[in-house]
Amino acid sequence: MIYTSINNPKIKNLSKLKEKKFRDKENLYIIEGEHLVREAIKRDLIKEIFVLENSDLEFNNVNYVSKEVMKYITNLDSIPPVIGLAYKEKPKEIGNKIVILENVQDPGNIGTIIRSAVAFNIDTIILTKGCADVYSPKVLRATQGMIFYINIINEEIENIIDKLKEKNIKILGTKVDNGKSLKTIEKLDKFAIIMGNEGNGVKKETLDNCDEYIYIDMNENCESLNVGVATSIILYELDKKG
Repeated sequence: MIYTSINNPKIKNLSKLKEKKFRDKENLYIIEGEHLVREAIKRDLIKEIFVLENSDLEFNNVNYVSKEVMKYITNLDSIPPVIGLAYKEKPKEIGNKIVILENVQDPGNIGTIIRSAVAFNIDTIILTKGCADVYSPKVLRATQGMIFYINIINEEIENIIDKLKEKNIKILGTKVDNGKSLKTIEKLDKFAIIMGNEGNGVKKETLDNCDEYIYIDMNENCESLNVGVATSIILYELDKKG
């Protein structure tokens, strides 16, 4: 079937998924481009596929759409040859190696952190209220498909801290004062690292609940690192010790 009208009810519903409230309501989201769609297929997360008419891409059980319809659905400036309608995965139990993002608002940073978390064997990412939506188009593109390979949980920081303490998982905060150099941190089989907002860092009340503080040794000319870069360095070092 070829969809040629943006007034078609199915097409209108697809377009609504550009907004977070509709993604949350339907438990669905849109992924754009061949790479992301094929990664989602591997994880059996695709509900439907929509391919641009006259495209030579090969997928099973596709819907075809006109250029006008694809332009209406997509968030991209250039029209993608394919989009997928994907199911949100149900969160699993908290694992033993966890990254907690507190009010991290930049989609690119969250995407970078998700990619690094998968690369360095983190099993769970927890996003607190105030973080960018992981199912937004910008975050999805920044993850390069790695979002399909990690457990994602949305939860309030207070609830998470209590759960971690019940599981005897060491909570690490990033702080130079009274902190340990990342170079000297011991091997940890279970840990949760909390990374904070781009401008303000981790909240004081959250830091007060941490078991230990760590910092990255840097040249004195550099005051701080981007949260995506800092998280990637920390996760690499922690994984290397394993």
